[in-house]
Amino acid sequence: MTPLLVSACLLGDPVRYDAGHKWLGDERLAQWRDQGRLVPVCPEVAGGLPTPRPAAEIAGGSGAQVLAGELRIVDIDGGDPTEAFVAGARRALATARRYHCRLALLTDASPSCGSTQVYDGRFSGSRIAGEGVTAALLRDAGIEVFAPHQLEELARRLVELDTDRRR
Repeated sequence: MTPLLVSACLLGDPVRYDAGHKWLGDERLAQWRDQGRLVPVCPEVAGGLPTPRPAAEIAGGSGAQVLAGELRIVDIDGGDPTEAFVAGARRALATARRYHCRLALLTDASPSCGSTQVYDGRFSGSRIAGEGVTAALLRDAGIEVFAPHQLEELARRLVELDTDRRR
């Protein structure tokens, strides 16, 4: 059975910046949990950030640029939690490797987990195409990353990988 790295907030864990969650009440996720294939992670908490914490955004770009040292992450209070975000991404990758995860389901728009979009860095509520730091690091390591709106594609990919493992 193929293990799946998943954002802890999607499972209802109150780990988001506002101490909330983004529970994804989809029957597939419940089935995967019951199968024991889910590997929950919150990169921001793993990186040492508290809950709650100030909202943070990538300053005008994407996670790959943060990893390359070209951009920083800023919080709404003017702080710079970049190092915690990078450390959390590295811990998420280490977890994925430890459990042999080839796939990840991450919440979207987050400066860590955003896989198709992130906020624009101006705290305006506007989103731009891009990926968070963890999503970028996982993809760079060859792990396929999916957003909640891509559950159908993820489910198909899990079946493909499970079938390959049985051969």
